Amino acid sequence: MQGLGRLSQEQIVFGLALLLCAGFAVMLPGFLTTNNLLNLVRSVSILGILGVAMGLVVIGRGIDLSLVALMAISVAWTLQLVANGMSLPQAVALGLAFSLAVGMINGILIAYVEIPAIFATLAMGIAIYGFGRYFLFTLDVIYMPESAQALQWIGQGSLLGIPAPILAFIAVCAAATLFLRWTTYGRYLRAVGDNLPAARITGIPARPIIVLQYMISSLIGFAAGLVTAGSIASMNTRVANSTMVYDIILVVVLGGIGLSGGRGNVRNVVVGTLLIGVLLNGMTIMNIEYTLQNVIKGVILLTAIVIDTILNPRDEQTAQQGDI
Repeated sequence: MQGLGRLSQEQIVFGLALLLCAGFAVMLPGFLTTNNLLNLVRSVSILGILGVAMGLVVIGRGIDLSLVALMAISVAWTLQLVANGMSLPQAVALGLAFSLAVGMINGILIAYVEIPAIFATLAMGIAIYGFGRYFLFTLDVIYMPESAQALQWIGQGSLLGIPAPILAFIAVCAAATLFLRWTTYGRYLRAVGDNLPAARITGIPARPIIVLQYMISSLIGFAAGLVTAGSIASMNTRVANSTMVYDIILVVVLGGIGLSGGRGNVRNVVVGTLLIGVLLNGMTIMNIEYTLQNVIKGVILLTAIVIDTILNPRDEQTAQQGDI
C-alpha cells in the first residue's frame, strides 16, 4: 500500500489504461491489432489536441468553455469563405485571426475586467455560436468545397503509415512541451497559475500572461478544427452544443493536471487521452449505447474531480479568483 501511495495520478491512470487494454484484448478479438490501435489513437487525436489547449489554460488556473464553439465557428467560417470564392490561404488567415481575437477578448475579460473564467468563457461560447450562425453562415453543417481539398490531407492523409491526425497531435504536444519548459512565457504561465499574487510581486506580467494563455488555447483549437474538417470534409457547428467540452475537461483532469493551477504538463494530457481512447474504443466495439457511454464518462469525470480536490486542495486565492 505504501508503494501505491507514492504513485502519482498520472502513473495510476496510465496503469489503468494498460489494464483496460489487457482486459479488452482478452474479451474483444482483434483489439490489439495494429490497425485497431492506430484507429484508436487517431479517433482521439482531436480530443487530445483540444486537451492540450485546455491543459495549458488549466495550468494557468483558468478554464475555457468556449473552446469547442470557437473551433466550430471559426473553421466553419473558413470553409464558407472558400466556398464564396476566397483563396484557401486568405480564408485560413481570416479564420485564425477571428479565433485569436476571440481568445484575446476572453483573456481581457478574465485578466482585466476580472470576470471569473468559467462565466466569461461560457458566455463567450454561447455568443460566438449565435454570432456565427446569424452573421457568418446559415447552415448547421458547412461542407468542404473543392478549392479547399488540400485540407483533407490533414485529416485523412498519412506519413510513413502514421495517420496525419496522430502526427498533428504529436506536433501540438511537442510545441506545447517546448513552450512550457523552455520559454520564459511558459514559466510565467505556470507561476501565475501556481500563485498569482506572488507572481505579480516578483514582476511577472500576470495579466498579459492570462491573455496569452487564452490566445494560445484558441490557436490550438483552430488547428484542431482544421484536422476535424479534413477528417470528415465538413464542419458540423452543432458540436458546439455537444458534451465535447466536458470530454476535454475529463482528459485534462483525469490525466492529473490540477484544477487549482500551476501543476501538470503535456504528458498528463497524453495519458488522459490514452485512457479515454481505450475506454471509448472498447465501449464502441461492445456496442454500448451512446447515452450509457455519457453516463460512464460523467461518473469518471466526477471521480477525477473528487480525486483532484483531495490531491490539490482549494486555497483562499483560488476561491477569490472564482475559477472552477
